Amino acid sequence: MKVILGLGNPGTEYAETRHNVGWWVLDHLAEVWRCDGWRKDGEALTSTGSIGTAKVRLVKPQTFMNLSGRVLTPWLRRPFWAAATDLLVISDEVQLPVGTFRFGAKGSAGGHNGLKSIEQALTSQEYPRLRIGVGPNDPQRRIGDLADYVLGRFGKDEGAEVRALLPTLEEGLRVWTTEGILSVMNRFNR
Repeated sequence: MKVILGLGNPGTEYAETRHNVGWWVLDHLAEVWRCDGWRKDGEALTSTGSIGTAKVRLVKPQTFMNLSGRVLTPWLRRPFWAAATDLLVISDEVQLPVGTFRFGAKGSAGGHNGLKSIEQALTSQEYPRLRIGVGPNDPQRRIGDLADYVLGRFGKDEGAEVRALLPTLEEGLRVWTTEGILSVMNRFNR
């Protein structure tokens, strides 16, 4: 089974923040892929569907960002399941401007507490990820306190730019489920 884990924080006060773009993508996938309804599964909400012959589980950790990796514990016990091929993590990325994204096969957490938690749970940096730009489009714009920035809401135009990416991201994630991360990187990274 393929697992797509979107990083975010629980609670309505975080729903429209930069830190929750991973959940925006999962909600879009659940709708477009006609997955079953969201249900409580341990410390996560999950929704399950199929892409062709591949079964897919969408996962929204219900812990706060810095504890997101805990939801992977049951998956790590499964024989024949490997994070390098069966997991893809979606996160926000302040180093990428709004309206951009990057698929990757591995890499560091780059200071992102959710990705640090994932790496700690997996004891590896080798897992596919999708980083969605939430950084300023103007390189001269100062972010200030990083926590305040990522927990802040998008401006109206910025939120619309991110939502405009959803069909392209869905297509990339569909390719990942059947062809793997290298194919997605070659076709979708700009």
